[in-house]
Amino acid sequence: MKVAIFTGTYVENKDGVARSLYELVRSLRNNEHEVGIWTPEFTPSSDPGITFHEIPSIPIPLYPEYRMTIYLKNILKELDRFGPDIIQISTPDLIALKFLKYSKDAGIPIVSIYHTDFPSYLKYFKLQLFEGTVWKEMIRFYNKCDAVFAPTLEMKEQLESKGTRKVEIWSRGVRKDEFSPEKRSHELRSLWGADGRKVVLFSGRFVKYKDLDVVMDVYRKVKKNRRNDLLFVLLGKGPMEEELKKEMPEAIFPGYLTGEDLFESYASADIFLFPSTTETFGNVVQEAISSGLPSIVSDTGGCKEIVSESMGGLICRGHKANDFYDALMTLTYDPDLYSRLKDNGSRWAMLRTWEHINGVLIEKFQEMIERKKNKRETP
Repeated sequence: MKVAIFTGTYVENKDGVARSLYELVRSLRNNEHEVGIWTPEFTPSSDPGITFHEIPSIPIPLYPEYRMTIYLKNILKELDRFGPDIIQISTPDLIALKFLKYSKDAGIPIVSIYHTDFPSYLKYFKLQLFEGTVWKEMIRFYNKCDAVFAPTLEMKEQLESKGTRKVEIWSRGVRKDEFSPEKRSHELRSLWGADGRKVVLFSGRFVKYKDLDVVMDVYRKVKKNRRNDLLFVLLGKGPMEEELKKEMPEAIFPGYLTGEDLFESYASADIFLFPSTTETFGNVVQEAISSGLPSIVSDTGGCKEIVSESMGGLICRGHKANDFYDALMTLTYDPDLYSRLKDNGSRWAMLRTWEHINGVLIEKFQEMIERKKNKRETP
């Protein structure tokens, strides 16, 4: 099977989308399928079964960390040379329409992955007036695909409520050997100044749509109430970094981490605080739970489904800093509940292997290819 993927980024560990795609490509290659990736930015691979096709791009206004692709005619020629059996779209932009047309002309299936809740971002840039239009265009595109894969049941229902047809679920896995309590480092905790204290961890991009105002508010309440037994550690980077450092002067900012540094930092914390209301899934929450951290999340978006299924944390009303503070106090001072949630999450994470989850998706791809083939051959 040859799979063509169009995505806005394929930079290793850049975000949850990139990590999920890396795991999918790994599973495809482990099963000896060929992969072609069309993207404006990527981390090269020496695997001969993966080919890259760089698409010209410019920074997205108001969102310069990511890029907007510019169409060139040679994309269609590259697709012809690659000869895909199926096309997967991760970014439903104008270039995606060209891949859509190619799939229809070639008579091959095309699927879209609902990675990102783009419409929910608009209010953070004071552009909520356009939310309805963005949804309309996204749904129009999705309904021209053979299937749309959402990461959680709630996101599936959200898409269906907006008028999307043929929605299925592709969940996300976690590598338990990487995100594991065994990675806990007493040396790192000492370096943070966490001896005798609970470490409250946030991990993600420092951007408004992660609802970091809630994190700052919780920090202020902790300091106001002189809870000196709590230490905040924020992993990541982004445009809000200076504001966060100013508002949270005693917090630790290790920067953007990958590999063993990231795994060790997760496992060396105690509680994961992630109030974002814009997640379609929340890879970081699953990684935190796998690392042994009971997690506090919002009741809006995909994260609550992870916590609900794993029974590995607490769910708060979105944007309500008081609720998040109360949940943090509960986990800090109720050791029995803390231990129970930690154990629940650890057991659940053992079942969340990428091999199984991606194996199901790959089987669906193969079934769709066979159906299209049979349809072409039927007089």
